[in-house]
Amino acid sequence: MAKKIAFFDAKDYDIASFDEANADGKYKIKYFETKLNEDTVKLAKGYDVVCVFVNDTVDEKVISQLKKKDVKLVALRCAGFNNVDIEAAKDKIGVVRVPAYSPYAVAEHAMALLLTSVRRIHKAYIRTKDFNFSLNGLMGFDLHGKTVGVVGTGKIGRVFMDICKGFGMNVIVYDKFPAEGAGIDYVDINEIWEKSDIISFHCPLTEETYHMVDEKSIMHMKKGVVLINTSRGALIDAEALLNGIRERKIGAACLDVYEEEADVFFEDRSGHILGDDVLARLISMPNVIVTSHQAFLTKEALTNIASTTLSNIEEYLSTGTCVNEVK
Repeated sequence: MAKKIAFFDAKDYDIASFDEANADGKYKIKYFETKLNEDTVKLAKGYDVVCVFVNDTVDEKVISQLKKKDVKLVALRCAGFNNVDIEAAKDKIGVVRVPAYSPYAVAEHAMALLLTSVRRIHKAYIRTKDFNFSLNGLMGFDLHGKTVGVVGTGKIGRVFMDICKGFGMNVIVYDKFPAEGAGIDYVDINEIWEKSDIISFHCPLTEETYHMVDEKSIMHMKKGVVLINTSRGALIDAEALLNGIRERKIGAACLDVYEEEADVFFEDRSGHILGDDVLARLISMPNVIVTSHQAFLTKEALTNIASTTLSNIEEYLSTGTCVNEVK
Protein backbone atom coordinates (compact mmCIF):
# COMPACT_ATOMS: atom_id res chain seq x y z
CA MET A 1 0.00 0.00 0.00
CA ALA A 2 1.32 3.47 -0.93
CA LYS A 3 2.52 5.55 1.99
CA LYS A 4 0.44 8.67 2.58
CA ILE A 5 1.89 12.18 2.81
CA ALA A 6 0.01 15.23 4.07
CA PHE A 7 1.65 18.16 2.26
CA PHE A 8 1.08 21.54 3.94
CA ASP A 9 1.43 25.10 2.59
CA ALA A 10 1.35 23.74 -0.96
CA LYS A 11 1.92 26.11 -3.88
CA ASP A 12 1.54 25.38 -7.59
CA TYR A 13 5.30 25.05 -8.07
CA ASP A 14 5.50 22.58 -5.15
CA ILE A 15 2.75 20.43 -6.61
CA ALA A 16 4.34 20.37 -10.06
CA SER A 17 7.80 19.38 -8.79
CA PHE A 18 6.55 16.73 -6.34
CA ASP A 19 4.13 15.22 -8.85
CA GLU A 20 7.02 14.89 -11.26
CA ALA A 21 9.25 13.28 -8.62
CA ASN A 22 6.38 10.96 -7.65
CA ALA A 23 5.47 10.04 -11.24
CA ASP A 24 5.47 6.33 -10.38
CA GLY A 25 2.77 6.92 -7.76
CA LYS A 26 4.82 5.37 -4.99
CA TYR A 27 3.40 7.87 -2.51
CA LYS A 28 -0.14 9.13 -2.10
CA ILE A 29 0.24 12.86 -1.60
CA LYS A 30 -2.59 15.10 -0.41
CA TYR A 31 -1.81 18.78 -0.97
CA PHE A 32 -3.20 21.28 1.55
CA GLU A 33 -2.99 25.03 0.89
CA THR A 34 -3.16 25.77 4.59
CA LYS A 35 -0.09 25.90 6.80
CA LEU A 36 0.44 23.30 9.51
CA ASN A 37 -0.28 24.60 13.00
CA GLU A 38 -2.27 23.73 16.11
CA ASP A 39 -5.57 24.45 14.34
CA THR A 40 -4.85 22.48 11.15
CA VAL A 41 -2.95 19.50 12.55
CA LYS A 42 -6.20 17.53 12.54
CA LEU A 43 -5.80 17.28 8.75
CA ALA A 44 -2.81 14.97 9.31
CA LYS A 45 -5.00 12.17 10.66
CA GLY A 46 -4.52 9.00 8.65
CA TYR A 47 -1.20 10.04 7.10
CA ASP A 48 2.24 8.52 7.63
CA VAL A 49 4.19 11.70 6.95
CA VAL A 50 3.65 15.45 7.08
CA CYS A 51 5.68 17.51 4.59
CA VAL A 52 6.25 21.09 5.75
CA PHE A 53 8.01 24.31 4.76
CA VAL A 54 9.60 27.28 6.54
CA ASN A 55 6.43 28.94 7.84
CA ASP A 56 4.64 25.85 9.10
CA THR A 57 4.51 25.59 12.90
CA VAL A 58 5.79 22.33 14.31
CA ASP A 59 5.93 23.12 18.01
CA GLU A 60 5.41 20.88 21.03
CA LYS A 61 1.60 20.99 20.78
CA VAL A 62 1.60 20.10 17.09
CA ILE A 63 4.15 17.31 17.61
CA SER A 64 2.05 15.86 20.41
CA GLN A 65 -1.01 15.79 18.14
CA LEU A 66 0.98 14.26 15.27
CA LYS A 67 2.18 11.51 17.60
CA LYS A 68 -1.39 10.79 18.72
CA LYS A 69 -2.41 10.52 15.05
CA ASP A 70 0.39 8.00 14.46
CA VAL A 71 2.28 10.26 12.06
CA LYS A 72 5.78 8.85 11.88
CA LEU A 73 7.76 11.60 10.23
CA VAL A 74 8.02 15.36 9.71
CA ALA A 75 9.69 15.90 6.33
CA LEU A 76 11.01 19.43 5.89
CA ARG A 77 11.35 20.44 2.26
CA CYS A 78 13.95 23.06 3.19
CA ALA A 79 17.31 23.31 4.92
CA GLY A 80 16.35 25.32 8.00
CA PHE A 81 14.50 23.72 10.89
CA ASN A 82 14.05 26.58 13.37
CA ASN A 83 10.25 26.20 13.06
CA VAL A 84 10.43 22.67 14.51
CA ASP A 85 10.78 21.94 18.22
CA ILE A 86 13.50 19.32 17.85
CA GLU A 87 13.64 18.61 21.58
CA ALA A 88 9.90 17.93 21.69
CA ALA A 89 10.20 15.62 18.66
CA LYS A 90 12.94 13.54 20.26
CA ASP A 91 11.86 9.92 20.73
CA LYS A 92 8.37 10.81 19.45
CA ILE A 93 8.60 11.50 15.74
CA GLY A 94 11.34 11.65 13.12
CA VAL A 95 12.42 14.93 11.52
CA VAL A 96 14.31 15.07 8.21
CA ARG A 97 15.38 18.01 6.03
CA VAL A 98 16.94 18.92 2.68
CA PRO A 99 20.36 20.27 3.65
CA ALA A 100 21.50 21.26 0.15
CA TYR A 101 19.01 21.65 -2.67
CA SER A 102 20.89 24.30 -4.68
CA PRO A 103 23.42 26.54 -2.99
CA TYR A 104 23.80 28.27 -6.35
CA ALA A 105 20.16 29.36 -6.40
CA VAL A 106 20.38 31.18 -3.06
CA ALA A 107 23.89 32.58 -3.54
CA GLU A 108 23.08 33.86 -7.02
CA HIS A 109 19.90 35.51 -5.72
CA ALA A 110 21.93 37.25 -3.01
CA MET A 111 24.25 38.66 -5.67
CA ALA A 112 21.29 39.60 -7.87
CA LEU A 113 19.83 41.60 -4.98
CA LEU A 114 23.16 43.28 -4.35
CA LEU A 115 23.69 44.26 -8.00
CA THR A 116 20.10 45.45 -8.33
CA SER A 117 20.49 47.63 -5.25
CA VAL A 118 23.90 49.20 -5.85
CA ARG A 119 23.34 49.80 -9.60
CA ARG A 120 19.70 50.93 -9.15
CA ILE A 121 18.48 48.40 -11.72
CA HIS A 122 14.97 48.30 -10.25
CA LYS A 123 14.62 52.08 -10.46
CA ALA A 124 15.95 52.20 -14.02
CA TYR A 125 13.50 49.47 -15.06
CA ILE A 126 10.52 51.41 -13.72
CA ARG A 127 11.72 54.66 -15.33
CA THR A 128 12.23 53.29 -18.80
CA LYS A 129 8.76 51.69 -18.69
CA ASP A 130 7.54 55.33 -18.62
CA PHE A 131 10.06 56.30 -21.34
CA ASN A 132 12.07 58.25 -18.77
CA PHE A 133 15.71 57.82 -19.74
CA SER A 134 17.24 60.25 -17.27
CA LEU A 135 20.25 59.00 -15.29
CA ASN A 136 19.71 61.35 -12.35
CA GLY A 137 19.73 59.44 -9.06
CA LEU A 138 20.95 56.19 -10.59
CA MET A 139 24.64 56.43 -9.68
CA GLY A 140 25.95 53.30 -7.97
CA PHE A 141 29.40 52.06 -6.98
CA ASP A 142 31.87 49.41 -8.13
CA LEU A 143 31.88 46.10 -6.29
CA HIS A 144 35.50 45.54 -7.36
CA GLY A 145 37.81 46.28 -4.45
CA LYS A 146 35.06 46.47 -1.85
CA THR A 147 35.17 44.33 1.30
CA VAL A 148 32.32 41.86 1.74
CA GLY A 149 31.75 40.12 5.05
CA VAL A 150 30.21 36.67 4.72
CA VAL A 151 28.54 35.28 7.85
CA GLY A 152 28.26 31.50 7.55
CA THR A 153 30.42 29.18 5.45
CA GLY A 154 28.08 26.35 4.59
CA LYS A 155 27.59 25.46 0.94
CA ILE A 156 25.61 28.62 0.17
CA GLY A 157 28.08 30.88 1.93
CA ARG A 158 31.02 29.36 0.07
CA VAL A 159 29.33 29.71 -3.32
CA PHE A 160 28.59 33.36 -2.51
CA MET A 161 32.24 33.84 -1.53
CA ASP A 162 33.35 32.48 -4.90
CA ILE A 163 30.95 34.80 -6.73
CA CYS A 164 32.28 37.79 -4.82
CA LYS A 165 35.88 36.84 -5.57
CA GLY A 166 34.92 36.72 -9.24
CA PHE A 167 33.94 40.38 -8.95
CA GLY A 168 37.34 41.21 -7.48
CA MET A 169 36.01 41.81 -3.98
CA ASN A 170 37.95 41.37 -0.75
CA VAL A 171 36.19 38.60 1.18
CA ILE A 172 36.32 38.27 4.97
CA VAL A 173 34.47 35.46 6.71
CA TYR A 174 32.97 34.57 10.08
CA ASP A 175 31.51 31.28 11.26
CA LYS A 176 31.14 30.08 14.83
CA PHE A 177 32.01 26.61 13.55
CA PRO A 178 34.88 27.08 11.07
CA ALA A 179 35.21 24.54 8.28
CA GLU A 180 38.47 22.78 9.03
CA GLY A 181 40.75 22.11 6.09
CA ALA A 182 38.72 24.33 3.75
CA GLY A 183 41.48 26.88 3.35
CA ILE A 184 39.27 29.68 4.67
CA ASP A 185 40.77 32.45 6.79
CA TYR A 186 38.23 33.39 9.44
CA VAL A 187 37.91 36.64 11.37
CA ASP A 188 36.05 37.65 14.52
CA ILE A 189 32.45 38.81 14.08
CA ASN A 190 33.42 42.30 15.26
CA GLU A 191 35.86 42.54 12.34
CA ILE A 192 32.96 41.72 10.01
CA TRP A 193 30.96 44.62 11.46
CA GLU A 194 33.86 47.09 11.41
CA LYS A 195 35.54 46.39 8.06
CA SER A 196 32.77 45.30 5.68
CA ASP A 197 31.27 47.53 3.00
CA ILE A 198 28.74 44.75 2.38
CA ILE A 199 27.60 41.98 4.75
CA SER A 200 25.76 38.88 3.56
CA PHE A 201 24.16 36.35 5.92
CA HIS A 202 24.23 32.61 5.16
CA CYS A 203 23.92 31.07 8.63
CA PRO A 204 21.10 29.20 10.38
CA LEU A 205 18.78 30.81 12.91
CA THR A 206 19.60 29.68 16.44
CA GLU A 207 19.30 31.19 19.90
CA GLU A 208 22.78 32.64 19.43
CA THR A 209 22.21 34.10 15.96
CA TYR A 210 18.77 35.54 16.75
CA HIS A 211 18.97 39.31 16.20
CA MET A 212 22.73 39.19 15.67
CA VAL A 213 22.14 42.42 13.79
CA ASP A 214 20.75 44.77 16.40
CA GLU A 215 21.31 48.35 17.51
CA LYS A 216 24.62 47.45 19.15
CA SER A 217 26.13 45.65 16.16
CA ILE A 218 24.87 48.32 13.74
CA MET A 219 26.74 50.94 15.77
CA HIS A 220 30.01 49.16 14.92
CA MET A 221 29.32 48.93 11.19
CA LYS A 222 30.70 51.21 8.50
CA LYS A 223 28.53 54.14 7.53
CA GLY A 224 26.72 53.20 4.33
CA VAL A 225 27.06 49.44 4.79
CA VAL A 226 24.85 47.24 2.59
CA LEU A 227 23.16 44.28 4.33
CA ILE A 228 21.98 41.17 2.45
CA ASN A 229 19.85 38.49 4.09
CA THR A 230 18.78 35.39 2.17
CA SER A 231 18.93 33.10 5.20
CA ARG A 232 16.42 33.65 8.04
CA GLY A 233 14.62 36.88 8.82
CA ALA A 234 15.17 36.91 12.56
CA LEU A 235 18.94 37.18 12.13
CA ILE A 236 18.17 40.89 11.79
CA ASP A 237 16.17 42.97 14.26
CA ALA A 238 13.80 44.68 11.83
CA GLU A 239 13.18 47.69 14.11
CA ALA A 240 16.93 48.21 14.54
CA LEU A 241 17.40 47.88 10.78
CA LEU A 242 14.73 50.50 10.15
CA ASN A 243 16.37 52.89 12.63
CA GLY A 244 19.78 52.28 11.07
CA ILE A 245 18.41 53.21 7.65
CA ARG A 246 16.70 56.32 9.00
CA GLU A 247 19.91 57.44 10.69
CA ARG A 248 21.80 56.95 7.38
CA LYS A 249 24.08 54.38 9.05
CA ILE A 250 22.88 51.57 6.78
CA GLY A 251 23.23 52.46 3.11
CA ALA A 252 20.96 49.74 1.75
CA ALA A 253 19.23 46.51 2.71
CA CYS A 254 18.52 43.54 0.43
CA LEU A 255 16.06 41.21 2.13
CA ASP A 256 14.67 37.93 0.84
CA VAL A 257 13.50 37.05 4.34
CA TYR A 258 11.84 38.95 7.19
CA GLU A 259 11.41 37.97 10.81
CA GLU A 260 7.60 38.28 10.81
CA GLU A 261 7.07 36.90 7.30
CA ALA A 262 4.96 33.87 8.20
CA ASP A 263 1.55 35.46 7.52
CA VAL A 264 2.70 37.65 4.63
CA PHE A 265 5.25 35.97 2.36
CA PHE A 266 4.14 33.45 -0.27
CA GLU A 267 0.70 35.09 -0.37
CA ASP A 268 -0.92 37.74 -2.59
CA ARG A 269 -1.66 40.66 -0.26
CA SER A 270 -2.04 43.24 -3.01
CA GLY A 271 -5.71 43.77 -2.25
CA HIS A 272 -5.18 44.19 1.48
CA ILE A 273 -3.78 46.78 3.87
CA LEU A 274 -0.48 45.45 5.20
CA GLY A 275 -0.82 45.09 8.95
CA ASP A 276 2.91 44.94 9.64
CA ASP A 277 3.96 48.59 9.96
CA VAL A 278 7.68 47.78 10.15
CA LEU A 279 7.62 45.78 6.92
CA ALA A 280 5.50 48.45 5.23
CA ARG A 281 8.01 51.13 6.22
CA LEU A 282 10.96 49.03 5.08
CA ILE A 283 9.37 48.41 1.68
CA SER A 284 8.69 52.14 1.34
CA MET A 285 12.38 52.99 1.77
CA PRO A 286 14.12 53.79 -1.55
CA ASN A 287 17.27 51.89 -0.50
CA VAL A 288 15.50 48.67 0.55
CA ILE A 289 14.73 45.75 -1.75
CA VAL A 290 12.41 43.02 -0.46
CA THR A 291 11.74 39.76 -2.27
CA SER A 292 9.35 37.23 -0.78
CA HIS A 293 11.64 34.34 0.22
CA GLN A 294 12.21 33.41 -3.42
CA ALA A 295 15.98 32.79 -3.38
CA PHE A 296 15.40 29.01 -3.53
CA LEU A 297 12.98 29.25 -6.45
CA THR A 298 14.77 27.77 -9.44
CA LYS A 299 13.85 24.75 -11.53
CA GLU A 300 16.99 22.95 -10.39
CA ALA A 301 16.37 23.66 -6.72
CA LEU A 302 12.72 22.55 -6.82
CA THR A 303 13.69 19.32 -8.57
CA ASN A 304 16.35 18.60 -5.95
CA ILE A 305 14.01 19.48 -3.06
CA ALA A 306 11.33 17.09 -4.30
CA SER A 307 13.66 14.19 -5.04
CA THR A 308 15.62 14.56 -1.78
CA THR A 309 12.46 14.89 0.31
CA LEU A 310 10.96 11.71 -1.14
CA SER A 311 14.31 9.90 -0.73
CA ASN A 312 14.43 11.03 2.90
CA ILE A 313 10.92 9.69 3.47
CA GLU A 314 11.76 6.37 1.82
CA GLU A 315 14.94 5.94 3.84
CA TYR A 316 13.36 6.84 7.17
CA LEU A 317 10.21 4.75 6.76
CA SER A 318 12.26 1.76 5.60
CA THR A 319 15.06 1.88 8.17
CA GLY A 320 13.92 4.13 11.01
CA THR A 321 16.76 6.53 10.37
CA CYS A 322 18.02 8.87 7.63
CA VAL A 323 21.27 10.55 6.70
CA ASN A 324 19.40 13.89 6.63
CA GLU A 325 17.66 13.38 9.98
CA VAL A 326 17.70 16.32 12.37
CA LYS A 327 18.67 15.29 15.88
